[in-house]
Amino acid sequence: MALQVGKRYKCESCGAEALITKPGAGDLLCCNQAMEMIQPKTTPSSD
Repeated sequence: MALQVGKRYKCESCGAEALITKPGAGDLLCCNQAMEMIQPKTTPSSD
């Protein structure tokens, strides 16, 4: 898995979050498990 700059990851066990500041390869681990990427929140459009 390639880590992309600007993406956020969260640990499902403890709730820790990480923001990627340098690209790289591999997995982010916390509490002995891979961290999940957080999907960006959508904002409502103003019409």
